[in-house]
Amino acid sequence: MIRSPVGWGAVAAPGTRSEELSAARRLLRRLVEMMAAPVSPQERLDRIVRLIAADIVAEVCSVYVQRGGDYLELFATEGLKRSAVHNTRLRVGEGLVGLIAAQGNVINLPDAQSHPAFAYRPETGEEIYHSFMGVPIVRGGRVVGVLVVQNRARRHYSDEEVDALQIVATVFAEMLASGGLIDVTRYPGDLGRIDRPERLEGLRLVEGVALGQAVLHQIRIEVTRLVADDPASEIVRLDEAISSLKASVDQLLLLPEVAEGEHREVLEAYRMFANDAGWRRRMREAIETGLSAEAAVKRVQEQTRLRMAHVADPYLQERLHDLDALAERLLVHLLGGTPHQDPGDLPDEFILVARSITPAELLDYDRSRLKGVILEEGSPTSHAAITARALDIPMLGRVKGALTRIETGDRLALDSEHGQVFVRPSEDVEMAFARSTAAHAERRRMFHALRDQPSVTRDGIRVCLHLNAAFLIDVAHLEICGAEGIGLYRTELAFMVRDHFPDVPAQTELYRRVLQHAGDRPVVFRTLDVGSDKHLPYWTFPAEENPAMGWRAMRMVLDRPMVLRAQLRALIRSHGERPLSLMFPMVAEVAEFEAGRRMLELELGRARERGQPTPASICIGVMLEVPSLYWQLPALLPRIDFLSIGSNDLIQFLFAADRGNPELVDRYDPLSPPVLAFLLDLVERCRAAGVKLSFCGEMASRPLEAMALLGLGVRHLSLAPTAAGPVKAMLRSLPCAPLAPYLRKLSTLPDHSVRARLHHYALDHGVQLLT
Repeated sequence: MIRSPVGWGAVAAPGTRSEELSAARRLLRRLVEMMAAPVSPQERLDRIVRLIAADIVAEVCSVYVQRGGDYLELFATEGLKRSAVHNTRLRVGEGLVGLIAAQGNVINLPDAQSHPAFAYRPETGEEIYHSFMGVPIVRGGRVVGVLVVQNRARRHYSDEEVDALQIVATVFAEMLASGGLIDVTRYPGDLGRIDRPERLEGLRLVEGVALGQAVLHQIRIEVTRLVADDPASEIVRLDEAISSLKASVDQLLLLPEVAEGEHREVLEAYRMFANDAGWRRRMREAIETGLSAEAAVKRVQEQTRLRMAHVADPYLQERLHDLDALAERLLVHLLGGTPHQDPGDLPDEFILVARSITPAELLDYDRSRLKGVILEEGSPTSHAAITARALDIPMLGRVKGALTRIETGDRLALDSEHGQVFVRPSEDVEMAFARSTAAHAERRRMFHALRDQPSVTRDGIRVCLHLNAAFLIDVAHLEICGAEGIGLYRTELAFMVRDHFPDVPAQTELYRRVLQHAGDRPVVFRTLDVGSDKHLPYWTFPAEENPAMGWRAMRMVLDRPMVLRAQLRALIRSHGERPLSLMFPMVAEVAEFEAGRRMLELELGRARERGQPTPASICIGVMLEVPSLYWQLPALLPRIDFLSIGSNDLIQFLFAADRGNPELVDRYDPLSPPVLAFLLDLVERCRAAGVKLSFCGEMASRPLEAMALLGLGVRHLSLAPTAAGPVKAMLRSLPCAPLAPYLRKLSTLPDHSVRARLHHYALDHGVQLLT
C-alpha cells in the first residue's frame, strides 16, 4: 500500500529526501501537540497510533508497554482488533514483540509469520498482515515498550522507514516518561518504565541494611524540548555545544595533573569520541527529522546504553561507558547546569547509586539522610569504603548495571551484609527489612550494654580499645561505646571537605575542639595523608600510573615542608601543656621519620622562644604501611615511642595487589599465612624492644580478624566506632591463651587462607562473632 511521497512509508522517488524530512518534522510536532489535548490518556494514546499509522503509511500501528512481571501488554492499536487492547500480553522473549524487548534490536520482516519466533494471538486479527517492523522504545538504557507497524503486502521496510520509526520511538519514550499516556488510576506505576521488583547482587564493602529512595550520583539530564522547527539552527546549537565540549576537554588536557597516565587516557578517549564523525552524523540526522539538538543527543545516548547492556567484552563496555559519559557532558553544554545532584535537594532518606565515588564526593552528602551507597565498582579497602565505614553507611560494590537498572526515586532495600539490593521491593521484602533493622538495633542495644564493661578476655588478658576518627562527631562515640581514646585521628578528611587549605589558626581551632570533645582520653593525631584517591580540591596533584605507590602522605609533605610545619605548629598550639601524641604515615625509611621529627623539634623550639606553652610530653610514632621499613626495625624501634600498623596499605604492598582494583578484591586474604607470619614476627620484635604496638587498619574492625590479632599478641586495637561493640563482645568471650600456639602453627601452612579454620575455632570455643 503506497500513498503520496509526503508519507514516510512511501517508496521515495529521487530528490524527495527533503519532503520526507519535512513530513517527519510535521509528525513529530503533531505528536507533541497531542500531549496537550484535553482528553483521557487512553484516547490520547489511540489518537497517536492513528496519526503514526497515517503518516508512516501503515495499515497497523501498535504500542506495547512493558509492565511488571516481565510481560508486554498491548496498550493501543490502529488496525488490529480493538478488543485486543489490554487483553493481549507477551512475555519478554516471546514472539517478535517479546524478542525486540529482550534484545533491544529492530526486527524488519517481509513475512513475519514465517519467522520461528512469531507468536500468533487470534484475538488480534493480525493473520492477514505479513510485513512487520518493530522498534524498541528505550528509556534509561532499558526497553520500556515496543512500537510496531504492519502491512498486508509482503515487503521489506527501507532503511529510511526504519530510521523514521526509531525517531518516533525516541519521542514516544520521552512522552511515556513525562506521563499523560497511561491512566495511572488503572495502571499504577506503568509510566513507561519497568516497575517490577528486581534483585541485584554485589560485593559487601561496608556491612549494614538500609531502606530509602534511590538517588543517582550522576543524574540523568531530562530533555523537555523534544522537537524543533528549524533544523539548521539546531545543528548550529549542536556544533557549538560540541566545540564547547572539546574546548573544555582540551583545557583539562593542559593541566599538569593530567600530563600523563590513566586520567589523560580517559580524556583523550573523550576527545577522540567528540571528534568522531559517525557520532556527530547520527545526531545531525536525528535533528534533520525534527528532533531538537538535545533530543538528538539523548536518542544517540539511549542507543549507546542499549548496546552496553548487550556487550560482554570489558574493553568495549568501558568505551561505551566513556561515550555515555561524553553524551551526558554534551547535554550539560547544551542545557547548562551540572551533571551531579545538588546534595542539599535530596529526600529525607536516600541511597546513593554511582559508578564510583571519592571520599570527598561522599562527604558532600548529608550524613543524616544518606542511608546507603551502591557502586558499580569499588573494593572493601578503598578510601571511599573506609570513609563510609567510619560514617556507619552500608555500602555495596560491583553491582553490575546499577546505573541503568535503577532510576532516581526507586525504592531500594539494601542488604550489604549478604551482598544484595532489592529494587522496587515488594511489601513483604520491606517488612523483612524492617524486622532486620529492628534486630540490628537490638544488637546495638546489646553492644551498648557492654560500654562500661572492661575489655578483658575470658582468661583475663587486658586489651586497650581505641577508636579511629575523622570528624568531631566521631569523637562523640567515645562516650557511646566506652572506648579509651582515639588511636587514629585522620586529619586529612577535614582538609578534604574545605574549598581552601586551612591555615594555622583554622587547624589549631579544629585540633583544640577534638581535644575538648575527647576530654581526658588520649588522642593520636596522624599527620596529613593525602594523595592516591584522597585529593584536596584546591591542590594540583601530578598524574601517576599508580597513585597508591606515588607522591602521597609523608613523601609529599617532605617535598612541601611548609605544609607539614604548619600542621605541626597547629598541633603544638592546640595542645598547650597537654601531652601530644602524633604519628607519621607511609614512612618508607628511617630517614623520612628523622626528617619529620626534626621539623617537630624545630617548631617546638620556636614555640618556646615565643614564650608559648608547649606539650608536657610528646609521644611520637610511625605507621607501618610500607614493607621496606620492616627491614629497618633495629634502627627504627629505639627512635619511636610506638608503632601502629596500617593493614590496608601494608597488605596491598605485601601482595603487590592494588586494593582499589575490583578484580583483586577476593584475590588475597588478610587471614593468610604470609600475613600472620609477618605480624607474629613484628609483635615479637616490638615486645623485645619495649615499644608499644597498636593496630589501626581495617582488620581491627572485624571480629574474626581482631580475634587473630589478639592471638598474635596485639593488645592495642584502634577501630571504627561501629565495630567497638562487636569487637568487645568477641574479646570478652575469647579464651586467648590457647589461640596463640594455634596461630603460630597456622602461620607456617601453605594455604591461601586460614579464615575457615579460625571461624571453626571461634565456634568450638564459644567466641561471639557478631556484627
